[in-house]
Amino acid sequence: MKTFKMLSFDLINEDGGLNIPIIDGIVINQENSRKSWILELFLSKDQQSIFENLKVANDVFEVHVIISFPDNEPAPFKVMVSDVREIGNDKITVLLKGTIKARRSKYAEALLKTLLTENLSSEELMERFKKGMRERPRLKES
Repeated sequence: MKTFKMLSFDLINEDGGLNIPIIDGIVINQENSRKSWILELFLSKDQQSIFENLKVANDVFEVHVIISFPDNEPAPFKVMVSDVREIGNDKITVLLKGTIKARRSKYAEALLKTLLTENLSSEELMERFKKGMRERPRLKES
């Protein structure tokens, strides 16, 4: 097994991503035949209802996690909520289990193609491209 520090966590939905502020978190590669990963988040209790609802729905959902260094690209995972527990009066821990998604190797080209249709200035194009590569928003199929 390999363990990594989680620096940021985004729930991905149809509208893009919802950043969930974390107090702390770890990502564990179980290095098994199922290629499974465990993500544990330590959060403020005000995030509890989001994860309780996801647990009840029992659905697989996508998250993006920045691991180890702030400049790393977000790692995409498909996960399910395994457990939500209260820690003291104002914190929770959330356990997610799932797999890492294979990255699309042509993401940069698809992002650039999308941005080129927006008639941006050179500076705007560069900023939006950098942001897109960092945040990896879901691109509309063309």
